[in-house]
Amino acid sequence: MARWLKQGRDPNTAAQDDAQVRGVVEAILADIAMGGDAKVRELSAKFDGWDRNDFRLTDQEVRDCLSELSQRNLDDIRFAQDQIRSFAEHQRSAMQDVEVETLPGVVLGHRHIPVGRVGCYVPGGKYPMVASAHMSVVTAKVAGVPQIITCAPPYKGRPAPAIVAAQHLAGADTIYCLGGVQAVGAMALGTETIDPVDMLVGPGNAYVAEAKRQLFGRVGIDLFAGPTETLVIADESVDAEMCATDLLGQAEHGPNSPAILLTTSERLARETMAEVERILTILPTAEIAAAAWRDFGAVIVCDSDEEMVVEADRLASEHVQVMTRDPDYFLQNMTNYGALFLGPRTNVSYGDKVIGTNHTLPTKKAARYTGGLWVGKFLKTVTYQRVLTDEASALVGEYCSRLCMLEGFAGHAEQANLRVRRYGGRNIPYATAAE
Repeated sequence: MARWLKQGRDPNTAAQDDAQVRGVVEAILADIAMGGDAKVRELSAKFDGWDRNDFRLTDQEVRDCLSELSQRNLDDIRFAQDQIRSFAEHQRSAMQDVEVETLPGVVLGHRHIPVGRVGCYVPGGKYPMVASAHMSVVTAKVAGVPQIITCAPPYKGRPAPAIVAAQHLAGADTIYCLGGVQAVGAMALGTETIDPVDMLVGPGNAYVAEAKRQLFGRVGIDLFAGPTETLVIADESVDAEMCATDLLGQAEHGPNSPAILLTTSERLARETMAEVERILTILPTAEIAAAAWRDFGAVIVCDSDEEMVVEADRLASEHVQVMTRDPDYFLQNMTNYGALFLGPRTNVSYGDKVIGTNHTLPTKKAARYTGGLWVGKFLKTVTYQRVLTDEASALVGEYCSRLCMLEGFAGHAEQANLRVRRYGGRNIPYATAAE
């Protein structure tokens, strides 16, 4: 039976925080819908200290940002984008259009059509999240999205050169320096200077995530996302330093980022807790990571790998680092996770930044019903049908007519009856089921 050696804060408290965020975001989006560019400027000045007549970066501003980066910086960005592009291309090639003759003369098919216009949000107020530009823009490009716009907040009072470079090199068509709810609201709702998009993607803070949730339906979104989560699954084949480092490496995302250790070894659990405290004395981002560990960190001891699978699927974490004697056991048996990182040689940071899988992943147990951002999210799988012969139309029409009348849809039935009369030579009275 699973035993908790450490638990985070009361979930009811987090629910109260969510309610407060919902109210703030609802009011901001209503203001943007009514006030357009003027309200966006007001909000940007208020929240980011950033105000200009046009938030779109000029070609010269983009070039200036690129010139501030070293050749090594640019090469590193290109390397990461090459890995992400390569994996996305393999994913896209696996998605084939389909056309099949299901009955003689009846042809059914589907096509994968890219979304027309996508808005990619790249967070960057606290850290310049360069990798988020790769994950959204590169993947959308591989999917064939014809128009991609990006928004990222100013960093230290101006456009973040590394984010701008990543957006540009990834292939963004239009780059805006605009952050927060005002950015996603402007992209989704449109203003006098920003045309509305069909889909919003990209991570963000609690307010950005809530804005996307409220805008869903008016536009598509990649997924519902909350604070970064990490789950480390470990046994005594790995040491406490590795476990603690991987927990705190993700806890530094924010003070509300859950970091959980799941293990079959109480000794490893207690040593990891001690190692966390040691690392927090030297970690440059310890102020944030310590708050996350204090309020959202947890340690769970299980009796077996089988029990760890049950607990891991219940937690449905965004990132799952597996460091056990048989990590493939978890690949074969776990069902609820955003991404798996199998074995000590890999880690969540690789996935976050460079290895090629996408880092925009489900949180708050959304992994129970969805995966993360991938090339398929930018594609609409749409179907079509074609009937090639009179005989096929009459055959399907007879079945369709009877099934429509079973439901009481006389108009639907007449659509079928007309084809039966015309192509099958049967004199069926108006709006009655074919015998």
